[in-house]
Amino acid sequence: MSLPRRQVLGLAAGGAAVAAAAGLGAALTAPAVLRAQDKGTVLRFAWWGGAGRHEATLKALALFERRHGVRVKAEYMGFNGYLERLTTQIAGGSEPEVMQINWAWLAMFSKRGNGFADLRRHAALLDLAQFDREDLAYGDVAGKLNALPVSFSARVMLWNQAAFDRAGLALPRSWDELFATGPAFRRILGQDAYPLDGELYDMMLLSQAWVQQRHGTPYVDPASPRVAMNEAAALDWVRIYKRLVTEHVATPLPLRASLGGAEKPTEQQPDWVVGRWAGNYTWDSVIGLRASTLDKRQKLVLGKFPTLPGALDSGMFGRPTVMYAVSRHAEKNGRAELAARLVNFLLTDPEAATLLGRTRGLPSARGPFEQLKAAGTLPPLEVAAHEQIKVQRESGRLRRPAPLFEHARLHKFMREVFETVAYGKTTEVDAARRLVAEGQALLQRIK
Repeated sequence: MSLPRRQVLGLAAGGAAVAAAAGLGAALTAPAVLRAQDKGTVLRFAWWGGAGRHEATLKALALFERRHGVRVKAEYMGFNGYLERLTTQIAGGSEPEVMQINWAWLAMFSKRGNGFADLRRHAALLDLAQFDREDLAYGDVAGKLNALPVSFSARVMLWNQAAFDRAGLALPRSWDELFATGPAFRRILGQDAYPLDGELYDMMLLSQAWVQQRHGTPYVDPASPRVAMNEAAALDWVRIYKRLVTEHVATPLPLRASLGGAEKPTEQQPDWVVGRWAGNYTWDSVIGLRASTLDKRQKLVLGKFPTLPGALDSGMFGRPTVMYAVSRHAEKNGRAELAARLVNFLLTDPEAATLLGRTRGLPSARGPFEQLKAAGTLPPLEVAAHEQIKVQRESGRLRRPAPLFEHARLHKFMREVFETVAYGKTTEVDAARRLVAEGQALLQRIK
């Protein structure tokens, strides 16, 4: 549902760095190059997010409208229900011209690269040189550039330094040290204190990191629609998850479910606010959220990513935070060119970068990232996490996951298996067998 758009409140004055970056952006978005018939065009743009993202995006869209003499119909909401609505729209050919999507949705909506417009057809309107080759590759499907990344996120370890100080413990730097913190927290700080909190998926990903380091493979093969883990690796996946819970390292799923819901965000948990839950394995893009509710006695810091000796793959899970795609129908309705301009504006324009800030993570485009960095607006903790992830990517130790790993149906299946483990309704061996056999069958159906 479209909601009324707020007026722009003002633009920040650009410095020399912004002016230098503006040259190409101005050329790519200059109103003079638009055809006369584009005047008055209504372009639809859909995204999800919270209030901060909505407000910043509406300001940026108002700027785009003024520059181009067009109207952008904003279709925004929270995440719940967004995928369902977009799925219905795409099935009926009524999706917006520009869409914010998750990377994994490319495997759902564009298996052969034909589900979205090929942005390379509009390369002259897109400042693709601002993106690393690896970032662009995430949007490539069968040789067609179906989407562009807004930012890149990966999982990092966050620790409450104050909580560990109260326990008299050093921050864990290895898997052995991580597992040792559970009994220590219980002994020193009490039964209700945990070194690590996270939703079920968080703990599944952390456990998978151990398996990737030990066995050299994730659950789903990145290159083909098949389960890459054998039963031994899958059994380790289940066992590591159980160790995190039974050894008092991570908050158990039944406990989280009893405290307002199993998926209640960490920052909303009272035990996190006061430091009884002292860590989180989460996306670097939500560091600000996690820190925002801590009381003044707590101090959030970035931890070292635990790695087994000799591991060639860190197992750190990362992929584009969100992406922008253009409807394949935009070519037919004559709005593809304008849609490409809007995408380029949102991703690379200096004034848009000032308005949008970090509302979708640290920008993947070099110009906006350097602009925000030069302005001194990036929190040090987020910059440190960004650098940690960058080192892993550049060393080849953060490998591209399979898009199908986050396919809605496979995701639901994996969660169901681990929920049965969490509630003691199955054995470790049976859970591992299901992950391999039933997972393989499901991948063949959704590939």
